[in-house]
Amino acid sequence: MEQAIQQTNIRKGLTGLVIPIFIETLLIMMLGAVDTVMLSQYSDESVAAVGVVNQIVMFAFLVFEVINIGTSVLCSQYLGAGLRQKMVQVVGVSLCLNLAVGLLVSAILYFGAETLLGWMGLRPELLKYGVGYMQIVGAFAFFQALSLTVSASLRSANKAIYPMLVTVLVNVMNIIGNYTLIFGKFGLPALGAEGAAISTSIARGVSMVVLFVILFRKHIPSFPVRYFRPFPWKELKNLLKVGLPSAGENMSYSFSQVVITYLINMLGNNALATRTYTVNIVMFVYLFAIAMAQGGAITIGHLVGQRKVRAAYLLGKYVMRLSILVSLILSCIWAALGHTIFSLLTDNPEIIRMGVTVMIVDVVVEVGRAVNIYATNALRSAGDVNYPFYVGLVVQWTVSVGFSYLFGIHWGWGLVGMWCAFLLDENIRAFIFVKRWGSMKWAKKAFC
Repeated sequence: MEQAIQQTNIRKGLTGLVIPIFIETLLIMMLGAVDTVMLSQYSDESVAAVGVVNQIVMFAFLVFEVINIGTSVLCSQYLGAGLRQKMVQVVGVSLCLNLAVGLLVSAILYFGAETLLGWMGLRPELLKYGVGYMQIVGAFAFFQALSLTVSASLRSANKAIYPMLVTVLVNVMNIIGNYTLIFGKFGLPALGAEGAAISTSIARGVSMVVLFVILFRKHIPSFPVRYFRPFPWKELKNLLKVGLPSAGENMSYSFSQVVITYLINMLGNNALATRTYTVNIVMFVYLFAIAMAQGGAITIGHLVGQRKVRAAYLLGKYVMRLSILVSLILSCIWAALGHTIFSLLTDNPEIIRMGVTVMIVDVVVEVGRAVNIYATNALRSAGDVNYPFYVGLVVQWTVSVGFSYLFGIHWGWGLVGMWCAFLLDENIRAFIFVKRWGSMKWAKKAFC
């Protein structure tokens, strides 16, 4: 009876985390989707170009996750164990590191825009849209580096409501900015893709400032110098111990998607535009799985810090089942509405035809994806950080990339063939991760 009450209380606490994380993640996704939808009214070419740029930018942003994933895992476990000073040390070290890394990434994206897009094989008619967008968004990438660190800290302390509210503000600003700068309203010039980039960058800058104000007022009033003398090398080591393999798995996935985008580019502009539209559509399918996984990971980290391993195990199974159910229902609805959705975005019949077929295949993709999103977050939060990296590295490159080339290019199945490769990749990894969670081998890998 006592165990049942404990599980009920844990699930109530999970709900309090998941709802604001869900809304925040929805709004973050909308930040990118708004750019895509508004640019679709400008031209399909600008959508295709920005899709390629965002693939590179998102890959660059994953560099910041080396620190942010470690911040989330360590803060969750330290707060669960009542080690507040260690938590403050982790956040302070994380902010300094991500500022330095963010400035370096910003410089690379700004000065290397044309070179990087050239490596991606972007054709001249798309390059004119891509370079300007990438230089503007890339120059201010460090805004995102610091914002992600602050958000990770707030969520780990069960203060997910604040990043959510900030994201609401950012989305409103971005919508107004896009409308004004893409189409040239209120006396300003019509800047197209560059206008979307300016709007997004300004919104991210405001987000960073507001998040820092919240951090100091609601979570960590100050960073006492005595906490960092001598320098907390152990916490830096733990950050990298968690962050490097965890971000490595994310970077492996993202880089595999960059390679796949290169392959899709070989199929032509229509395939590239279809892929961009589809990615933005299906993000809203696995949105719930992301929110459940992030909320579950924080709660599992607290439970592991409290040595409540059995409760963490049961919570993980609950998160996985619910994520699969919701993702399956939403993906079926999206597939049924595929023709309507694509018709609203474009009048190109080839893009609509490809998109509708891909959405049907994606129903099975989302089942595996829901498990993978849950499992990688849960295993990391428990301290089992290397296993998801090794599995992702092997399966993503052999199945997702290898079979994308085989099905899509060599056998000529096109974009639909590549989505079949994604189906195999997601579900093979899902099977492996379910076995890992059930084995309980992660239970002895905590940091406190």
